[in-house]
Amino acid sequence: MIDRLWSKRGKASPQEAELPSGENVPQHVAIIMDGNGRWAQNRGLPRIAGHHTGMKAVKKVTMAADRAGVKYLTLYAFSTENWKRPKTEVDFLMRLPQEFLALELEELIENNVQVRMMGYREHLPSYTIEALEEAIEKTRQNTGLVLNFALNYGSRAEMADAVRAIAREAAEGKLDPERIDESLFESRLLSSDLPDPDLLIRTSGELRLSNFMLWQLAYSELYFTDVYWPSFTEEQFQEAIIEYQRRGRRFGGLS
Repeated sequence: MIDRLWSKRGKASPQEAELPSGENVPQHVAIIMDGNGRWAQNRGLPRIAGHHTGMKAVKKVTMAADRAGVKYLTLYAFSTENWKRPKTEVDFLMRLPQEFLALELEELIENNVQVRMMGYREHLPSYTIEALEEAIEKTRQNTGLVLNFALNYGSRAEMADAVRAIAREAAEGKLDPERIDESLFESRLLSSDLPDPDLLIRTSGELRLSNFMLWQLAYSELYFTDVYWPSFTEEQFQEAIIEYQRRGRRFGGLS
């Protein structure tokens, strides 16, 4: 698997070859990509420069995830609360998926990566949606790593929508309230076609979930690092996987 993704890079370096090993590789890794603005400000640059450099980190971490044997990679790209930011910054962020996919889509297709999106499309600009829909359609048949962008996503809104949908079905007599259980609720979530994350990584030193997959992260392992997202490397991703492998997951029981 070492050379499978973006294989044009040539033979892997010794550092890249030192991958997490064994069967205990997380199937699904979710990442809160935080610290772009602070990374830029610390360098005397505008915040948007941090977002642009952070886009490059997406490619590096995608490569690392694929080599490690991760099956699903969910990246928190834009939250339902991020609309509160200055319009110039929001407009720039909305252009990033278009730019990233224009640069990387061909190689994603060549390397069997499937692109998905999880979030509310109705408020996104048409050019953002068009770029994502093209990538989703062109990679739909791919069977390798699933690269899932959480864009205009908020967990509380997701759960409220799920409750409304279930309540509506019950009120219409289509659903017996006694049938409502965790499995039914999960089937109404935006992530219904994904397994729950095994590992959550958050960069930048912040220790919170920021309205990200609150239901799905109930038993996920949490990994926080002070590194800002634009500086987050493949090696640091591998370190997070290795730390995950050291932990014992008991899901409320005993090991």
